Amino acid sequence: MARKAPREEPGEDALEVTEPKTWAAGVPAVTKALRMGHDQMGVRRTALTLLKVNQKQGFDCPGCAWPEGDHRSTFEFCENGAKAVAEEATVRRVTPEFFAAHPVSELAGRSDYWLGQQGRLTEPMYKPAGSPTYVPVSWETAFDVVARELERLDSPDEAAFYTSGRTSNEAAYLYQLLVRRFGTNNLPDCSNMCHESSGSALGETIGVGKGSVHLDDLHDADLIFVVGQNPGTNHPRMLSALEKAKGRGARVIAVNPLREAGLLRFRNPQNTRGVAGKGTTLADRFLQIRLGGDLALFQALSRLLLDAEEAAPGTVLDHDFIAAHTYGFEDYAAHLGKLDWDAVAEATGLTREEIEATAADVLSARSVVVCWAMGLTQHKHSVPTIREVVNFLLLRGNIGRPGAGVCPVRGHSNVQGDRTMGIYEKPDPGFLDALRDEFGFEPPRRHGFDAVETIRAMGTKEVKVFFAMGGNFVSAAPDTAATERALRACRLTVHVSTKLNRSHAVCGDEALILPTLGRTERDRGPDGAERFVTVEDSMSMVHASRGGLPPASAHLRSEPDIVCRLARRLFGPDDRVPWAAFEADYDAVRDSIARVVPGFEDFNTRVRRPGGFTLPHAPRDERRFPTATGRANFTVNAVAVLRVPPGRLLLQTLRSHDQYNTTIYGLDDRYRGIHRGRRVVLVHPGDLADRGLADGDHVDIVSEWQDGPERRAEAFRAVAYDTPRGCCAAYFPEANVLVPLESVADTSNTPTSKSVVVRLEPRTGDQPHGGDQPA
Repeated sequence: MARKAPREEPGEDALEVTEPKTWAAGVPAVTKALRMGHDQMGVRRTALTLLKVNQKQGFDCPGCAWPEGDHRSTFEFCENGAKAVAEEATVRRVTPEFFAAHPVSELAGRSDYWLGQQGRLTEPMYKPAGSPTYVPVSWETAFDVVARELERLDSPDEAAFYTSGRTSNEAAYLYQLLVRRFGTNNLPDCSNMCHESSGSALGETIGVGKGSVHLDDLHDADLIFVVGQNPGTNHPRMLSALEKAKGRGARVIAVNPLREAGLLRFRNPQNTRGVAGKGTTLADRFLQIRLGGDLALFQALSRLLLDAEEAAPGTVLDHDFIAAHTYGFEDYAAHLGKLDWDAVAEATGLTREEIEATAADVLSARSVVVCWAMGLTQHKHSVPTIREVVNFLLLRGNIGRPGAGVCPVRGHSNVQGDRTMGIYEKPDPGFLDALRDEFGFEPPRRHGFDAVETIRAMGTKEVKVFFAMGGNFVSAAPDTAATERALRACRLTVHVSTKLNRSHAVCGDEALILPTLGRTERDRGPDGAERFVTVEDSMSMVHASRGGLPPASAHLRSEPDIVCRLARRLFGPDDRVPWAAFEADYDAVRDSIARVVPGFEDFNTRVRRPGGFTLPHAPRDERRFPTATGRANFTVNAVAVLRVPPGRLLLQTLRSHDQYNTTIYGLDDRYRGIHRGRRVVLVHPGDLADRGLADGDHVDIVSEWQDGPERRAEAFRAVAYDTPRGCCAAYFPEANVLVPLESVADTSNTPTSKSVVVRLEPRTGDQPHGGDQPA
């Protein structure tokens, strides 16, 4: 099929602002999904592809990690899932002729949107040192370049190997095996920049760094908190689960700085009420919290539970559960007795009446689930905040029983599976022992670099080779200017990718782009037989993924094949790891995983069952908590109040509706009323007035971090918006330039992208505005 030209970007004056929506999905979602499919794939290809998304014999959506139920509809996808599929299954192609016509310096000046719209990569491309352009090379030459540079290093720790959450379980297992066989634990991944705080907090408090709920638990809960999350855009299929829970009598409490349309009302396009009716009101209560105030909120709710228990002993707390399964309750209760309600009010921006009404909802609920996303994980005090969520649930025994538990909602489709497969810079010694016993070599024990540490190490030339298995590292990472300088300081940068992105234009001395198969495409082995891979969703379900489309190019290779062929070139044909066997047969990879990774016993048999299988989770399955104390741990956490200097605001970065992570599908955020542009900052009207600004003024956003240099994002349009006073919001990756590399969460080292201190500076004269521009 001929390559369809991408749509032209709108000009600088095209941006339009309308009233935000008060409901999500409905017919417009269907219309937008089909139009995107038609533009990228054509009518027939759209139908063939979308009908296989998330089906038991189909492929896993390359978008979010929300689980599928046992009973699946014909249309088991959402608007943004359809966009993700269309982007991957596009008929647009990026050929060697494209690279010849577009030097790296030109690509570096293009927006993320423009780059992504060019289509699928088709051949391995190499930028030699000093060359202004990429040129096509054979796979053999590409592997020779990588092996040559890795072999030149004085230490394996001078290389870093990044992983995106789209990587399958099989590819992730082989990738970490290659890296540890090479001799390093430098395995930064996208978790480091999103849900690392969740894993850190949950591992300490309940002993497992994953969520404790099944999809049925969400359906059966009496009360569901949705905190720091916008499911209408980021996990749209979650809205159907909330709708089902509401139908069974659940109440939903939304805790978020912005009124997100999907949590106000959901018009499900798969039923009559959603198409012709008003849909379902989801949030029974909306708490418009200040950025970073969630710790104070949950501590206040817990204090009110203790007060209620004191007023009616034996009726509120689950004393049997606390006595049998927890540690540290007395110290925690004593800490709550000293709660400063003035600090709570300042931190949350909520009234005492709002918090007390929420506590009344909790008291009337037998089972509670708390869901959260990056609104909780990207603050300096994120780990204490999530520990406080656990405290709140432990008080009434809401972990380890039906309809209750912790539910961190992860983004990338297999980010959780990557960690399960060993993609972690601080590996568990038991996992390394199992690798040693399986393959007969001693894996490195020294902890490696996470994402932030990798950027610093590249900047100081401690890391000289950067290899990325998927993702768009430049646009995902904080402190864009520092990240770009770091990558350009490398001797070699390598990206395994399906599509063109900004990271390909930020090169080391030498650079490689290695094109790989997407989830939508057929993967055939050396014998011509079709193969499948597996993924793990946010709720620990492992299932198969089988693509059905012909590959975008005959030159594409699967991620497992790329890893195995590089390993064969790097370690030779007689290596003790059977790389050739793994490349030829994914079943052999899964058999090895079954021997190394707990919970994957009889992997090949169980994953072939329709729907796959669920991994064990001791707190959920047995009410057993594998922590240092052998119990679920109450923790004492100080209330954090984020205070900023006079005239400053607290900024959060967020996604638009036409976006998934760093992939920009379009320039509309229709639920928030932003159209044909992305360089906007959402500010409370009172905060604009206090700064002498008006709705529509053009500003630079300047971030301030201690005594360090200021960071500037230029030419943004100020939009008067319903945010908490003192808070504002802008889209990433455009606003990532404002996030200081040094500003990270305690314990998890996650960038603090949800709490950046900024000031707004008016633009003078005739300044550009509105259009989509590179950061």
